Amino acid sequence: MRVLLTGASGMLGRTTARALIDRGDEVCVLQRRPAGLDCREVLGDVADPTVVRRAAAGQDAVVHLAAKVDVVGRWADFARANIDGTRTVVEASRAAGVGRLVHVSSPSVAHAGRPLVGVGAEPADPDRAGGHYARSKAVAEQLALAADSPALAVLAIRPHLVWGPGDTQLVARLVARARAGRLPVLGAGAALIDTTYIDNAGAALVAAVDACGPAHGEPLVVSNGEPRPVREVLARLCRAAGVPEPQRRVPVWLGRTAGTAVDGIWAATRRRDTPPITRFLAGQLSTAHWFDQRRTREVLGWRPEVSLDEGFERLGAWYAAGGPHPT
Repeated sequence: MRVLLTGASGMLGRTTARALIDRGDEVCVLQRRPAGLDCREVLGDVADPTVVRRAAAGQDAVVHLAAKVDVVGRWADFARANIDGTRTVVEASRAAGVGRLVHVSSPSVAHAGRPLVGVGAEPADPDRAGGHYARSKAVAEQLALAADSPALAVLAIRPHLVWGPGDTQLVARLVARARAGRLPVLGAGAALIDTTYIDNAGAALVAAVDACGPAHGEPLVVSNGEPRPVREVLARLCRAAGVPEPQRRVPVWLGRTAGTAVDGIWAATRRRDTPPITRFLAGQLSTAHWFDQRRTREVLGWRPEVSLDEGFERLGAWYAAGGPHPT
C-alpha cells in the first residue's frame, strides 16, 4: 500500500512509519524537518495546500499525525497546525482520490474534567474540552469525520497517554519535574488512568490503516487497557528513569486552583516555557480516565502486545543503556 504519514518527526509518527515500512508499504512522510527514515520525505507545513497536495498525490491512504502538542501557546498557532492542517489534509486527500484517512486525535477532545470510567469514544466537544490543544483537536476531529464518504473513508483514532523510550513529551517532562522535586501526587493518587506503550500505539495505527474502509466514520480510543492508579504510573516511570519517586502530596483543590492561576499568568504574560502546573494537568493527575477497549479491538482486529509491566522494564533498560537523562 502507498501511505502518506504526516508528523513523522514525533515519537508516535516515527514508530508508525517504521512499522509500515517494515511490513513492505511504500511510505511517504511529511513534516517540517527531516525524520531520517528510509522512505520518501516531503518537508513543509501541513497547513500549506501546495505541499500537502504534492505529498498526497498517488497515495492509497493517509495517516494524519502532525499537530501542535503543548500546554502553552497562542490559540492561533494551535488553530493553524491542528485545524487548518487537518482541513488541508482532508482537501488534499479528496483531490488526490485517496481512499482512506486515519486521523489521529486525542481522548482529551471529549474530556470535560469529569471522571471517565470505562467509557468508549464519546463525541468530541470543542466547547467543553480543556485548553487550546484539546479544543483545537476536537474541532479537527469533527472536520475529519465530517469528510467521511464512500469516496474517502475516515477513522479517528485517539491514542491515550502514549509513552516509551525516547519520549520527549510525557516521560521526559514528568522525569524532569521529579528530578527537580516538582512532581507532586495530587490527593491520594488513587485515580485509575489508562496509558499506552508506544509499540502498541503504533501497531494500532497500522491496524487502523487496514481496517479503514469497512470501518469508517467513528472515533476509537486506543490504550493498553490496563488501568493503574496514577501514583503507581508516576512511580514506575520515575523508577525506570532512576529519579526519585514523588513523595509530596498536594490537595486536589489546591492543585486545580494553582493550575487555574498559572494558566492565567502564562496567558497574560505570553510565556512559552512549560509551566509547573496547569488546570488541565491537575485534572489529568487527579481524575480517573480509563476506557472500554472492546469496540476498538473489534473494529481494528488489534490487541496490545506489550504489557505495561514489560513497557516499564523496556524503559528502564533504555535509560540504563544510556538513554538521555534530564538535567
